[in-house]
Amino acid sequence: MRAHKGNQKHSRQTKSKKPYQPGLDPEMDAWLTAFFIENHLDHFTHPEQAAAPEQVQFTVYTEDDERYYPCSDRMFAAIMSRKESDFIQSKYQEVLGRILKLIDRQIKDQNEKDYLKALIKIKYRHETRDEIMIPSRLEKRLMRIFLNHTQIEDPYTIEKANRNRRVSRMLNSEGFQKALNYFDCTDLTNSLSSLTQLKALVEDLELKRLFSLAVESSQWESYESISYTEKDFLRMFDLPLTGNGIEPLSRFMGIQTPNDQSRKVGTKKILWLADEAGEFVVDLAIINYLAKLGHKIIIAFKAGPLFSKVDFEDAQEDEVLRRELEGALFLQEKNMSKNELVKTLRSDYKIIAVSDGTRENLNLLLASTTFARIFKEVNGVISRGYDQRRRFFDSHFQFTQDIFNISADDQGAVSISYKPKHPAVIKFSHKDLENKAKKIIDRMVDAKKRGMTVIFYSGIIGSIPDRISMAKKIMSVLIEYLKEQFAMTFIINPSDYFEPGMDADDLMYMWAIVQRSGHIDIWRFQTYDDIVQAFQIMNSKVPPEWVGKDATFSTGCTKEMRIALEVQAKHPEMQIIGPAKEKFMRRSEYGVGKMYDKRLGEILPFK
Repeated sequence: MRAHKGNQKHSRQTKSKKPYQPGLDPEMDAWLTAFFIENHLDHFTHPEQAAAPEQVQFTVYTEDDERYYPCSDRMFAAIMSRKESDFIQSKYQEVLGRILKLIDRQIKDQNEKDYLKALIKIKYRHETRDEIMIPSRLEKRLMRIFLNHTQIEDPYTIEKANRNRRVSRMLNSEGFQKALNYFDCTDLTNSLSSLTQLKALVEDLELKRLFSLAVESSQWESYESISYTEKDFLRMFDLPLTGNGIEPLSRFMGIQTPNDQSRKVGTKKILWLADEAGEFVVDLAIINYLAKLGHKIIIAFKAGPLFSKVDFEDAQEDEVLRRELEGALFLQEKNMSKNELVKTLRSDYKIIAVSDGTRENLNLLLASTTFARIFKEVNGVISRGYDQRRRFFDSHFQFTQDIFNISADDQGAVSISYKPKHPAVIKFSHKDLENKAKKIIDRMVDAKKRGMTVIFYSGIIGSIPDRISMAKKIMSVLIEYLKEQFAMTFIINPSDYFEPGMDADDLMYMWAIVQRSGHIDIWRFQTYDDIVQAFQIMNSKVPPEWVGKDATFSTGCTKEMRIALEVQAKHPEMQIIGPAKEKFMRRSEYGVGKMYDKRLGEILPFK
């Protein structure tokens, strides 16, 4: 795709300094905490709404104990200044204007209209009094009042459907199809010497032409584009793309250019963040083309109505979208586990649809667990539109994935922006974890060939918050002692394979492969006696948090006991040593991204 050296204002990456450094001023720290609480973004105050810090780490890479906030640096700095801000007030007024306009548009009875406007304004004054509210959170609350009072499920249903139909008719028009398939022999240059180069040129041209339509709002806001001729579309196609993301996006998608013969085309898992109705029909043309190239695209929609944004229900109910997404997999589960997600991503579905769990333009603190895990697992994220660009690019935060944005530049042309993932991000793909498991299995097989007994040791590692280092030391000390006592044994110490960046699901995914391999002779679960013995070897008393603990306290060990019983049913010769299996009942499920039972987060005092 061709680049243009013109105005690239919106493609520049924000390089502002952090607006506020916590820990310097107790009063400001209190205001910061109040900011998260008042916006319902604090997990400990609103655990059912706001994501846990561990889940946020799936999407955002924060440093120095900084807390991520879902707004621009400029907005956050204005809120933290605690001074009257014309900037904040202007954004608040924009929100109020949109809601009042919605009331005028939807409500015919004058008394009801006056009542609802008065109610909205009362709530507006209350929420904006201290200038601590993020405008998007204010909009969410005012919109909720409107929807609850009017019982209108989606006030923009008809308009969104009309937008989608307009674009669908345009894309299927004779003029567009002729223009899309038009090929001028002058595009062939003497440098083309192979079919591979010709194929690369065709791919580059077709995608560039589709991208050129991505911000042409006249396509969905009016029926004007239906009368466009082939020449009209060709003029549109000739407009150059702008922004710093053109080459990175081409490279990411594996699109070769005629002059780039060395580039290897690889398939990617792409998270595509849908934006406006109508516009999304153009997106689908691009998405379907990328799917034909072998990529897997996961499309994230809004969870519910948000003006003219396309939402998850639209994707299933709208006539045009339902037809275009026929054959796609729709994920309804909001708390999908890693194993379930891996299975889904490995399915034959090329296009997968999911809700991001929010009714805001982009709020990673309120996103669903499924969305956060998908964000973590894909190879890159393509966002759409100005609102999403602001959230990703108008802040100093970096993310766990490369971020691209497609939106209009100052002249209304297509701008492609790029923000690379944080360089310190550690990512373990499914294949990485499987390869690690294979290496462990290979060592087990080799040990058995040499006549050794293979013992797998399951014990507490992360089930006591903030005690991982001690848990690993306890396990390692005890296993070293056992190695001195036992002859011809190969004992697997899971703590030796714990790496920074691995969350509980990563570890369980890797270990489940090892554990189900059928090469374990003895599966030993940690007892309290093991823990006491380890502290005796270290010449130390047992700390209070470790008193009475054994493998039954561990969420991971509880899951592993279930696996052990399944493996033993297939391999009756395998022995299980440790606490009675009946005692492995009290731990149910990890907190998202945590290594301990989610119920313990509200109980245990360790910090």
